[in-house]
Amino acid sequence: MPRTGHGVDTVGMALHGSRTLDARALLAVLGGWLPAVLEREGRWLCVKSADGGRYVHVGAAMGRFVGRHPAELVGATDADIFDATTSSALRAADLTALGQAEMLASEHRIEHQGVRADFAVLRQVVAGPDDQRYLCSVWTDLGPERRRQQQLDAALSQIEQQQQSHGRMERELAERALNELASGLHSRALFEDQLRRELDLSTREHREFALVDIEVDPLSDGLDDDPAAVERVLDAIGRLLRGGTRAMDATARLDGHRFLVLLSGVGLATAHARMETLRRQCATQIVAFNGRELRFTASMGVASFPHTASDREQLLGASQAALAEAQRRGGNQVTLASIRFER
Repeated sequence: MPRTGHGVDTVGMALHGSRTLDARALLAVLGGWLPAVLEREGRWLCVKSADGGRYVHVGAAMGRFVGRHPAELVGATDADIFDATTSSALRAADLTALGQAEMLASEHRIEHQGVRADFAVLRQVVAGPDDQRYLCSVWTDLGPERRRQQQLDAALSQIEQQQQSHGRMERELAERALNELASGLHSRALFEDQLRRELDLSTREHREFALVDIEVDPLSDGLDDDPAAVERVLDAIGRLLRGGTRAMDATARLDGHRFLVLLSGVGLATAHARMETLRRQCATQIVAFNGRELRFTASMGVASFPHTASDREQLLGASQAALAEAQRRGGNQVTLASIRFER
């Protein structure tokens, strides 16, 4: 087989008798193929005469947009198809393209029969086989790309909002941790960790520990509805708990007016004595608030492991039940959970 030496297909040489195609031959070769490719890509290919601006070729996509068969549009001008505003804008862009040798890129918003669409248009003047000039244009609908961009922007906005929400949550947790550090009280998560460790240790070494559920009794003079007054009282109890517990104990403030206290290595009798001391301290404590002296009391329920409960859930339930009994008796009480008697 003969070699060309320049990478030109020998079949092409046989068909055209040379290594290159001139512009007219290339247009003839691509004439049927190029419109089909552009249609497949969702683009319009339109060709107008340079002199009168009449269409000599209209793609099927443009025909669908204007609601007419492409053959009906051949010979028409933009003024015959679109409103005056749109046709004037298209004619101005055509004249600009006809006056320059380079390809012209522009964008147009077309409104037709209640449908609005944005297009990017490439225009180029070409010479036809009849030595006449034609204005070829390729139209690309910008709607799908802009919708994808809007969806992307919405997704990015949602991610940003989630990140901001996550950042706020992290800041709130950090502030809460700092507050807990300043108050000397544990977070609920740290308290639960210590409770699990105490349960494991007590189970292995067969020793006792106590859990106390504390809640502030209702304040007098309607101060329960004053958040600042309630917070001042809760801070006072927090200080008393810090002063009345050891390093191996744990104290956590729950939502509302409640606290949990873990007393490591002590039984019911010792826990009751210590909480009775705390109860008396609460009853005699004076809290200054807005020039007034606030007094408060607290109810406490004491449970122990393993005498009143055999696992975590039973222990929490026992301390809550003992607290409820103290409140039922009128508050300002320390009540012990019932001791289990196993057969």
